[in-house]
Amino acid sequence: MIKKFTATALALSLCLSVLAQDIPDPAMVQKIRKEGLDNSKVMDIAFNLTDVSGPRLSNSPGLKKAQEWAMKQLTDWGLKNAKLESWGTFGKGWQIDKYYAATTLPFYHAIIASPKAWTPGTNGPIKSEVVLIKADSVADLTKYKGKLSGKIVMMDSGNPLQSGTRPDFVRYTDSVLAKMADAKPTPAGNRGQRPGATNNMMAQMMKMREVRAAMSNMLVEEKVGLILTYARGGQGTFFTSNGASYALDAKPVSPELEVAAEDYLHILRLLRAGKPVELEADIKTSFYTQDPQGYNVIAEIPGTDKKLKEEVVMIGGHFDSWHAATGATDNAAGSAVMMEAVRILKAIDFKPKRTIRIALWSSEEQGLFGSRGYVAKHFGDPKTMVLTPDQKKISAYYNLDNGTGKIRGIYLQGNEAAGPIFKNWLAPFNDLGATTVTVSNTGGTDHQAFDAVGIPGFQFIQDPADYNTRTHHSNMDTYDRLVEDDLKQSATIIASFVYNTSQRDAQIPRKELPAAPASTSTGTATPVRN
Repeated sequence: MIKKFTATALALSLCLSVLAQDIPDPAMVQKIRKEGLDNSKVMDIAFNLTDVSGPRLSNSPGLKKAQEWAMKQLTDWGLKNAKLESWGTFGKGWQIDKYYAATTLPFYHAIIASPKAWTPGTNGPIKSEVVLIKADSVADLTKYKGKLSGKIVMMDSGNPLQSGTRPDFVRYTDSVLAKMADAKPTPAGNRGQRPGATNNMMAQMMKMREVRAAMSNMLVEEKVGLILTYARGGQGTFFTSNGASYALDAKPVSPELEVAAEDYLHILRLLRAGKPVELEADIKTSFYTQDPQGYNVIAEIPGTDKKLKEEVVMIGGHFDSWHAATGATDNAAGSAVMMEAVRILKAIDFKPKRTIRIALWSSEEQGLFGSRGYVAKHFGDPKTMVLTPDQKKISAYYNLDNGTGKIRGIYLQGNEAAGPIFKNWLAPFNDLGATTVTVSNTGGTDHQAFDAVGIPGFQFIQDPADYNTRTHHSNMDTYDRLVEDDLKQSATIIASFVYNTSQRDAQIPRKELPAAPASTSTGTATPVRN
């Protein structure tokens, strides 16, 4: 009985000891809060990334300008080893040099639109009646052969607009956050599946893509002057996309203009009624092929502990954006917050035990290329799960990429063991609205590259704000949409998480290492196991 009591007491003592090390230092929390909330530079950082640098499409001059500025700024703050590091080959850079378009008949009206990314310009001013193409298949296009050269064309399609019934800007309610906190772990086999996706839906999507590709080829052969396409959105906001491949050997495409719904539908109604519409445009775009490599910005605060300085705490966000605006909420917000987090730590003269490394990724928008390339180069290949020794040296990676909304908590990505730790770390910021820890996964951004090779990778829960309704990939994604207090709060919390992770005796707990996909396993290499 005595032995049993002694064993229980020892276990309880060890448990309390583990929990005690994850209670944040009140004095350090206060320093971080004061610097982050009272002396913030986050809006100045965001200003330089957006208003000064402009759009940051992958491999564009705007992205390169922002990257050069970030390296200098990080160095000026005292970070070390600031550099541009190649993650691999991306392809062509592209930017808009000039854009103008307006209807001149039945009356003059400048239209809200943007050239689609990686499409050519009009090779000077053009003016023509708009030709309405009615075609559900490639065969339907035969009647237009020989009639479209130099013409401005548009497809006979476009969904009528519906008046909004919900507010654009929202914050998570207590009930929604409680539901997140009560979530159960997702079975590993279900991760990554698209809700509601079926084989039939995928087949239909593939057929639509094939038809669109065939139509695109025909319009190139016809040498159309300009294609007008219907942009998703409303109330003057449109959500943009790429209109062509960025590959160095990409096939030629026609000039293409993505038009805001109100202007597109206005033209469409006139043409369907048999009324002539005349449009003039002058579009100039440039391609950049001198350096097709993609780059990430990397910088560090070196660790000081003899035993732990070789271990690393990583933070990051993607630096690239789309081109119709200046990419403020996607993702200058996240990048500015991460830069501000390391500035805070340098400003309070923090000397971390573990090395702190910031990464500002490129080409996230095209498929997480920057982070995936970095992880493959430094930590391992998720296709084979053959890992490098450095994979074990990363305690955790923290990411921010869901707009301007303040942090309300953190997604565990199924890493239940990290839950109690993070609850303790959020406690000093409960008064700022950050309370929720959910075991749920979230996807679509750069923490997934780390999670895929067994490194604890986390994305924070953020208030939706007007990210999905108004700013994400849209022509409204400008500095004006940033919420200063939210960004200050986020940077302060992340600085504290980085501090705690760097000082913790042990690394952040890890999940079971993912298995290599059976189809890629060669049987000749032995994966490293944690």
